[in-house]
Amino acid sequence: MDRSEQTTTARKALAVIAVSQLFAMSLWFSATAVTPQLQSEWLLSEGEIAWLTLSVQIGFVVGAFSSAVLNIADIIPSRRLFGISAVIGLTANLGLLAVTDQTVGIAMLLRFVTGVALAGLYPSGLKVAAGWYERGRGMALGVLVGALTIGSASPNLIRGLGLEWRGVIVTASLLAGLSAVIMVRWVSDGPFESTAEPFSFKQVGRVLRNEGFRWSTLGYLGHMWELYAMWTWTAAFLIASSETARMSYGSIPTVTFLVIASGGAGAWLAGMWADRIGRSIVAGTSLAISGSVALLSPWLFGRTPWIVIPAFLVWGFAVVADSAQFSAMVAETAEPPVRGTSLALQTATGFLLTLVTIRGVPLLAAAWGWRWSFILLAVGPAVGIVAMARIRTSPARALIAGGRG
Repeated sequence: MDRSEQTTTARKALAVIAVSQLFAMSLWFSATAVTPQLQSEWLLSEGEIAWLTLSVQIGFVVGAFSSAVLNIADIIPSRRLFGISAVIGLTANLGLLAVTDQTVGIAMLLRFVTGVALAGLYPSGLKVAAGWYERGRGMALGVLVGALTIGSASPNLIRGLGLEWRGVIVTASLLAGLSAVIMVRWVSDGPFESTAEPFSFKQVGRVLRNEGFRWSTLGYLGHMWELYAMWTWTAAFLIASSETARMSYGSIPTVTFLVIASGGAGAWLAGMWADRIGRSIVAGTSLAISGSVALLSPWLFGRTPWIVIPAFLVWGFAVVADSAQFSAMVAETAEPPVRGTSLALQTATGFLLTLVTIRGVPLLAAAWGWRWSFILLAVGPAVGIVAMARIRTSPARALIAGGRG
């Protein structure tokens, strides 16, 4: 196969992988998108509402750390792991249909299991895509993270179309099932897919000794400090802001979908730019933009929708734009036999950190009001920018995007 044919084949594979990931990620916010309905039907407290999202994040952390420590992502073939995880996730998601106000604890357990399943979906999908690309990996992972972003936002769109909460849960589960069929039956392993190694606890130490992994993961931690808290609480912020402004912001579920989904375009464009001018430059710029909007959020609160919504669209675009580049840096600096473990460990630590800000934002809102609730999120981008500056002066730079970093 010549280079032109290989490029065409890789692009087709990437498109199919992206569709599969988009459908699978509908599980993530399937319950969060319908919390007003669940709060009414299940008589949820404010703390229990937060735990609907936190349970997923904790499950993801447990699943990702388990995958990293046990080297699961490098032992089980990636597409098979994806398919198994999708089936587990959709089964747990459908279990929510049987929950009542007397069994809310079961809902938290089901969301935890969904998070564990998502930990098998997310890194394995990234690994399958990385196996198809040696050049242009930033673009490829950017497309994939864009699909992940739109998929995560999709329950808000489904809800915005008028479906009640059971319809949203069933639709998300059906999409996850379709994602498994697509990944297992319609995707093959790429020519750059790394071979698996037997399990060894030494693999984790092997990953941690890699300087490129350490700096790119610190940048990723700064990114994750901001990302999921912003996604989780955007709707609440917009509702409070519109009430203060005494102006309609339109359909909040639809606006929230557009804000989150705008990150899909951000991830794709950032991926193309990163392959040309360098990953750390693009990631640092994205962090600077998203962090600036977080700092401006108190000023934005209560303004006209013509100011607030465009600003949040910019935030949604930038807050995801850097995500794929941290994964690409790890994929490029990690030793091939532990690439999957490296990606799993990076995502595990990042999602562990999201627990702090997902819970912290509503606590700030309760203490100071929603106007000041997002100011905390600016800390993460500041740390991430420092990490991107450091990686440009480290020996790992030579391995990233042809030495441009």
